[in-house]
Amino acid sequence: MRFGLIVPRLLMLVVFVFAGCGGGEPADPGTDEIKIGAIFDLTGPTADIGTDYADAVRAWVDWTNGRGGIGGRQIDLIFQDYAYQVDRAEQLYSQFVQEGAIVFMGWGTGDTEALVPRVATDRIPFSSASLSHRLGDPEEAPFNFLVATSYSQQFLVSLDWIAADHASGGGSGRPGVALLHNASPFGLSPWTQLGEDYAAQAGIDVRLFEMPRGATDFTAEMIRIRQSEAGYIVIQNTSAPAAVAVRNARSLGLDATIVCLNWCANALLVDLAGDSSEGVVGGMPYPPPWVDAPGLADLKQHLAARGDDVSDRTTAYTQGWFTSEIFGEGIRRALESGEPLTGESIRAALEEITSFDTGGVTVPITFSTGDHRGANGMRMFRVENGAWTPITDFMTAPEVR
Repeated sequence: MRFGLIVPRLLMLVVFVFAGCGGGEPADPGTDEIKIGAIFDLTGPTADIGTDYADAVRAWVDWTNGRGGIGGRQIDLIFQDYAYQVDRAEQLYSQFVQEGAIVFMGWGTGDTEALVPRVATDRIPFSSASLSHRLGDPEEAPFNFLVATSYSQQFLVSLDWIAADHASGGGSGRPGVALLHNASPFGLSPWTQLGEDYAAQAGIDVRLFEMPRGATDFTAEMIRIRQSEAGYIVIQNTSAPAAVAVRNARSLGLDATIVCLNWCANALLVDLAGDSSEGVVGGMPYPPPWVDAPGLADLKQHLAARGDDVSDRTTAYTQGWFTSEIFGEGIRRALESGEPLTGESIRAALEEITSFDTGGVTVPITFSTGDHRGANGMRMFRVENGAWTPITDFMTAPEVR
């Protein structure tokens, strides 16, 4: 399958005037801070989850620096709010690379995909909260890494769960699924990248319903979904609009099973939707930070030391922390290799991570030179008595033929 993001060979030869300050130039070994650039959505349309993610990235940096940094070197995190504006993301990326960032933490799908050619040219290892499947293909995005199950893989796992649930409930024929999605590349990503092909392969009828940006009510969309007779609704959006949709569905008496992918499968959805969230199913590559998993001990300890209640944090916090943790592991390995610390040496170190154990937080993380998608599975949860409760073990995304 061709995705249209392949970086032309000619573009790979272009050297921006600011590239010398970025991933290709080594820092002075043993002396310089490790500069990481980041953009966060703190005031834009995805700030409902972006704030928690940003807090986690900053918390991980504080926690790591408080323990001596990486290889004895402190991390200098330079960041700004970009309010989910692609042009602002491009401006800040250029600024932070000029300032010496050798690793970059992004956020949205649109801006992450727009930056792929420049990231490749600058040789800056890049991860973001976007889990667009194509971003994990080194042929298309050679310096991008996904540290969580892609949107497409989440959707495929959810479709497998739906098929099993439909069959166990005595359903006949093919289950009908409505994909209710954000009006953006992020929203369409699970469908356009593998989802459509797998739905046909698995014999699942999926229809798409767009959630207009800025809408404060989705009753009209829910009426159309009811008319489609879909028994399941998969939501690919953030918590705030998803909560509105859940309340609208319940007010209409719609008895379809609602399944949230990771950006709305969190505590914020329960807080905003209240009793209407009861029974909502969620696919979670990263669990809430309060679950019982050995790998969450450091995160919980750091929150407790700050007087922060772990129960107030969402899955976005867990994802932000562990995305930083995996990139920190790549930096540590690059330093231990004895090679100059550059974007290229960090990429090579990340590509050697195999079956990295997160202590039960996620499936083991593995990268390679041919695949930068670190995880391919997740657990399914359900809201029961107002709390997300696991209902499956880790499920692996199926292959698409």
